[in-house]
Amino acid sequence: MKKTITILTLSGFLFISCGKEKKETIANESAIAVKVSGSINNNNGTTVSASGKIESENSANVSTRMMGYVTKIYVKVGQKVSAGQLLVSINNTDLQAKKAQVEAAILQASAAYTNAKKDYERFTALFNQQSASQKELDDMTSRYEMAKAGLEAAKQMRNEVMAQFSYANITAPFAGEITNTFVKEGDMANPGMPLVSVEGASHLQVTAMVSESDITAIKNGMNVKVLVKSTHQEIAGKVIEVSGSAKNTGGQYLVKINLINAGKDVLSGMFANVQFPVARQSKAVATPISDIVLVPKNALVEQGQLIGIYTVGTNNIAILRWIRIGKTIGNQVEVLSGLSANEQYIISAEGKLYNGAKVSIQ
Repeated sequence: MKKTITILTLSGFLFISCGKEKKETIANESAIAVKVSGSINNNNGTTVSASGKIESENSANVSTRMMGYVTKIYVKVGQKVSAGQLLVSINNTDLQAKKAQVEAAILQASAAYTNAKKDYERFTALFNQQSASQKELDDMTSRYEMAKAGLEAAKQMRNEVMAQFSYANITAPFAGEITNTFVKEGDMANPGMPLVSVEGASHLQVTAMVSESDITAIKNGMNVKVLVKSTHQEIAGKVIEVSGSAKNTGGQYLVKINLINAGKDVLSGMFANVQFPVARQSKAVATPISDIVLVPKNALVEQGQLIGIYTVGTNNIAILRWIRIGKTIGNQVEVLSGLSANEQYIISAEGKLYNGAKVSIQ
């Protein structure tokens, strides 16, 4: 019994010693030097800013409903085209054969119809002269109606085949510019597969994404200013569409702006910044109309599909906070949720940060 007590006492002593060493190691861990800044709160209540992309009001990926080899491509990328201009031809040998078959069927149906019509007229006259029975007239009438329906069916079949020829010769749906060709001569074209992309160059618009905190201030018909980032031009615009749902756009609302008098150097695909003029709300309303929290891009942490930012907790402990971001304004990103206004976050660190790491604010 005495030996057992001695062993247990020794084991407890070793366990306590190990625990003390572990605590001393954590306590002696050097803190990571970090720089901390408060988030930028843009709350001027006069403008709402949103990033967007310039695109053509009319754009289409032209495709076909038939399967066949591409025999000829008549246009190149950057080429101007007019409405109805031939773009792509697809091999239509099988359609030519079907057309010949339909034409033959129409001739056969026409002959049967003509013969049935004569018999019907003859038996009608005989019936009026009481030289034919009612059953004979009914039989001729039924034969005549069937021949008439057969001829009509053959003609409709010809209309169907002729409609297929429009999918063998692809034309431009509107005047514009070829922006892309997806196939080459000899490729197999499949139903629904895009062949050529066309954009109308007459009207340009900006598609912008607006956060939920600002969308209520955006109204249809509002005059806005559009800054084209690549050319540093300021162009007048007008809101033409405001989406009322953010179900399929990641919590942001789609707004379309029509550009007024855009120059020739403003092209589809360029990025732009839209400034929506917003009147300051009355003092009776407690919350501001625009409360945007912006943080630098380099402060964000990405882990797969998650985006976070390090904040400083009690006892100077780094805490990784998952956030939801919105639009990008220059080198800053809007934070939609997860970080409150004027809350401190870590901008940079002189070591590798991790959740729970000790930090020293510089």
